[in-house]
Amino acid sequence: MSSGPDALLARLDALRDRVAGLVERRSGDDPTAGDPLRGLYLTAESALRIAHQGQGEGRGEGPGGVPSALEESVEGGGHLPDSFHELALRFSLTSLDQHILLAALAPDVDRRFEPLYGYLNDDVGRRRATMALALDLLGTGPHDPVARGRFHPLAPLRAGGLVQLDDEDRPLPGQALRVPERVVAWLLGDDAVDPELVGGGVELLPSDEGAVPVADGVAARLAAVAAAGPLLLHLRERREGTAAEPVADALRAAGLPVLLYRPALADVPGGGDVPGRTGESEQAAALRTRTCTALLREARLRGAALLVGPLSAEPGALVRQLATGDVPVVFFGGDAYDPGWAPDAGILALDAPQEQTDAPRAWRAGLGQDDDLGFDLPEAIAPYRLGEAQIRRAARAAVGLAAFEGTGLTAAHVQLSARQQSAPLLDRHARRIRPAVGFGDLVLPDEPLGLLRELALRARHRDQVLGEWRLRTGGGRGRGVIALFAGDSGTGKTLSAEVVAGELGLDLYVVDLSAVVDKYIGETEKNLERIFAEADRTDSVLLFDEADAVFGKRSEVKSSHDRYANLESAYLLQRLEAFDGIAVLTTNLRANIDDAFTRRLDLVVDFPFPDVEQRVALWHTCLAGTPRAADIGDEITRCAKDFELAGGAIRSAAVTAGYLAAGHGGPVSGADVRAGARREYRKMGRLEPGVSLPWR
Repeated sequence: MSSGPDALLARLDALRDRVAGLVERRSGDDPTAGDPLRGLYLTAESALRIAHQGQGEGRGEGPGGVPSALEESVEGGGHLPDSFHELALRFSLTSLDQHILLAALAPDVDRRFEPLYGYLNDDVGRRRATMALALDLLGTGPHDPVARGRFHPLAPLRAGGLVQLDDEDRPLPGQALRVPERVVAWLLGDDAVDPELVGGGVELLPSDEGAVPVADGVAARLAAVAAAGPLLLHLRERREGTAAEPVADALRAAGLPVLLYRPALADVPGGGDVPGRTGESEQAAALRTRTCTALLREARLRGAALLVGPLSAEPGALVRQLATGDVPVVFFGGDAYDPGWAPDAGILALDAPQEQTDAPRAWRAGLGQDDDLGFDLPEAIAPYRLGEAQIRRAARAAVGLAAFEGTGLTAAHVQLSARQQSAPLLDRHARRIRPAVGFGDLVLPDEPLGLLRELALRARHRDQVLGEWRLRTGGGRGRGVIALFAGDSGTGKTLSAEVVAGELGLDLYVVDLSAVVDKYIGETEKNLERIFAEADRTDSVLLFDEADAVFGKRSEVKSSHDRYANLESAYLLQRLEAFDGIAVLTTNLRANIDDAFTRRLDLVVDFPFPDVEQRVALWHTCLAGTPRAADIGDEITRCAKDFELAGGAIRSAAVTAGYLAAGHGGPVSGADVRAGARREYRKMGRLEPGVSLPWR
């Protein structure tokens, strides 16, 4: 046997000799053989000839004495190139299949076959081999049930995507055979990814046999099984990429290329699972089928494993089409595996464990710097829960960002790139705040200030304390950090949540309860589940402002409304137990929060109403960036004593003073400060100091 394009061309030369012999036999007694318009019309004489043709005529075993190619293929003659034999092993092709494939691809490699096939098809416009012509060249025909069966949709040639049938409105013998360009290119030695898959959510991850394989854990075990034989697996991930990417790395280290297919990135119109039942259009179903066929064909050609996910809400059709049993396939997603997706596939379903990643080592490797970075790397990356592949991408982005700004690498570059790798999709139900404040902007007593620092500390070290030290109790409890901020309006609860998020290098998402609470039964829980699930998956701080609206006390059931309200509270209690993120609840009325929620809180921070000294500090903090008159300090002290304002009200008063100063074109004066304080008192409906009520 021989290999390469030259061997294929030599085999095609032999095939062309057979085609020439068949042309000679057919033209020997064809009265229209010399007609220049032959194939454009059918004369009565030609019709009579076809009608009286004997059963054995027109085939390889007919009068002509040419030996049967079918006999050659079955009995060991007619050697095909190595690429055909390799293809036969990967797609379970018989020798007959290989010769059919050779006849079908001939016009794609040697255009001299086109006019010959046109003549033999009695139609100059049909220049590809038909099913009947391919079998004629092999010395058999459509009457042979064995040969005919090689064109069944479930037979290897068609099921593997090696041969396609055109002209489906014609009878099967007259349907033309087409070989996809990817198969032709592979047989000729071209190893580029199938053009049908490029840009369709498919990425080729080449094998990396030189890499150090994962030493232990589920990824290493699954890679070893997949390398030994086909594996069908579904991994349920708690966070996207935490299991799939390590499995991909382990498969590649074991010597298997990996085709990563993300269905969400594919251009598939419509949705659903079954056409006509769940909303998937016929166009979408056909496109999905073509994609699955091309994926499996590419995996077989490369000897690769498939990594498919995250799966959509209804992935049954996709799973059934890809779970063939002869290609290693790992499905992954956040939903539990449903046996109804592929009942007969024998898919192994596992909950992906949270394997520990040596994050500092991975970051240093990605940044390409082992020496001192100038900042505390473990401290900067502690709040982020990224897989190794995500860390590599984030590290590249951080290096690129520093180069773009023309500065050295800083903790801010690292944290920004890490946030981008886990940016949550919460904009529908939450408002994002990019923290722009720090602990220096807070004016609080020592106790709540210390609790806020402890909250940041818990968020940084939860994996070590709850994971490595195993201080987390059972019952499916997560590694989340949950705090309650309680205090009067304007005492700094929301600002403190922003400060904690900024200290951790995370974004703050304020949940819009008006978009969460729904009058329809069960919809509130669904909205909350979307928020919790997304917050679990990514790294951010979740803020439930006015939390008593959804975390309120359960009441005695006196009506159906009470019963469903209690169901919402019960759901939230269970969801907080399994929460893995960072959440802050704020309330003006701590007594309204159910005691069962309080037990599940890590910290409760009480925000007191500021005293005179704190109000003075708040005034100076709010006006720190403004031009101020020299004697403004005395007036600030008097206003702090005269006007009992919380921090939020003082900030509003300072803004009013700033506008008044801008209006008269001078610095902020004591009169501007007092005018702003009066304005806030009037807004609150309170009587100004020194002003008495008129007698009626």
